[in-house]
Amino acid sequence: MSTTYLGMPGLPPPGGAAFPAFPEAAHDAVRDTRLRGNLRHATHTIRAKRARAVSELADWQRLREAGRRIKDHTLRHLDHYLVRAEEAVTAAGGTVHWAADAEEANRIVAGLVKATGESEVVKVKSMATQEIGLNEALEAEGIRAYETDLAELIVQLGKDRPSHILVPAIHRNRGEIRDIFRSEMGAWGRPAPAGLSDSPADLAEAARLHLREKFLRAKVAVSGANFLVAETGTLVVVESEGNGRMCLTLPETLISVVGIEKIVPTWRDLEVFLQTLPRSSTAERMNPYTSMWTGTTDGDGPREFHLVLLDNGRTDTLADEVGRQALRCIRCSACLNVCPVYERAGGHAYGSVYPGPIGAILSPQLRGVQSDIDASLPYASSLCGACYEVCPVAIDIPEVLVHLRERVVQGGEATRGGDKVVLRPAKGHGAERAAMRAARWAFGHPRALRGGQRLASRTRRLHPRTLPGPGRAWTGTRDLPAVPAEPFRDWWQRTRGGEEEST
Repeated sequence: MSTTYLGMPGLPPPGGAAFPAFPEAAHDAVRDTRLRGNLRHATHTIRAKRARAVSELADWQRLREAGRRIKDHTLRHLDHYLVRAEEAVTAAGGTVHWAADAEEANRIVAGLVKATGESEVVKVKSMATQEIGLNEALEAEGIRAYETDLAELIVQLGKDRPSHILVPAIHRNRGEIRDIFRSEMGAWGRPAPAGLSDSPADLAEAARLHLREKFLRAKVAVSGANFLVAETGTLVVVESEGNGRMCLTLPETLISVVGIEKIVPTWRDLEVFLQTLPRSSTAERMNPYTSMWTGTTDGDGPREFHLVLLDNGRTDTLADEVGRQALRCIRCSACLNVCPVYERAGGHAYGSVYPGPIGAILSPQLRGVQSDIDASLPYASSLCGACYEVCPVAIDIPEVLVHLRERVVQGGEATRGGDKVVLRPAKGHGAERAAMRAARWAFGHPRALRGGQRLASRTRRLHPRTLPGPGRAWTGTRDLPAVPAEPFRDWWQRTRGGEEEST
């Protein structure tokens, strides 16, 4: 199976045991000044625009709470709404397929394309298809997939990997994009115009000319969906360019791969997210293009519509009472734009199509924490909480990060493939487990805790400024906190006489 689309030269495909742990993957990124400059400029610009767009709504917090409740309600009754959506799609002339994992989803889509007799498809930007590696699976079956979103086109032509949820080519500047178009467009179709400059208008026009011939020729399209309305079976795609609408209307066959968590019960529920998603993602009051389709209609749009409902670890995630809130995510990317870790490391270090804070909690749940990259992702955070503050569906990402760190260090029960399993503690965390056990024992024995505090205070002049052994890495980038001259309990006893302050 070819990996020329998702894999950059020298980098393995995202996810799994082949990808290095986050610290190793981020090592070179944090030293790449051009990458950090691109990320800093882009994330700060998007962040500032989003703040202004959100401030226009006096009821933003109420919308945020409404979105949280709608998502939580849907997840609690997901079995009901999935069946309802299947019935609605079928009644509207579509065909529903169920895929338990990536392999099954890829097999279904490849079979549907082969049944049309076609050997190429155009694609709407879709994180679900990136998650399952659909492009590579289709290529292995002799089918070529063409990305039509501008940023995804840049990534595909550059033999690159997406590094941002909203702006997959955020790590590229205009000069790099111009060079990619000049050198690669001809191998994929219409070449770039002679003398192409790096002005945004010229780059967009080159992409338009390159893609237009594919839109007019393609008989099959593949999409994802931002939302699936259960009561009518309507799928919704929001975008800023209009390329998605070309894919959704011109081909004869449309295949949509949609995660089961994308369901909303009713159109009234959808109204909430059509306000919060654009403001949190592109900082717009509404998306320039909001495309909706329900099954098939004679004489209008595709003649065949297939919906592939994808699990791929989502049911396992749903079984986790703390971690399931990650399934609320509406893919706005606001958390990436405020995260200090993402800004410095970039998206490739996360080893997943879901980078940043949401990727740090979603990928380890969808894939498990057995690989080095997935075991390290819950630690790819400073726990500053900025991601939670901007999330339009109030996902408490820091809470889930700490929860997953406990799973990595301690092991314990989890759900994998629908079965309850007991995970072993990850390797390399023995010292951490020992320290936590010692702390638990000390806090459970007040006299020992007080004795230890007094000893630490009396010997504080002898304390080193850095920790030895494994602790050296921790104090290599931060100061070791100074021990006070006396423990708090002794201070309280001395100043208050041990009596409770009067109320």
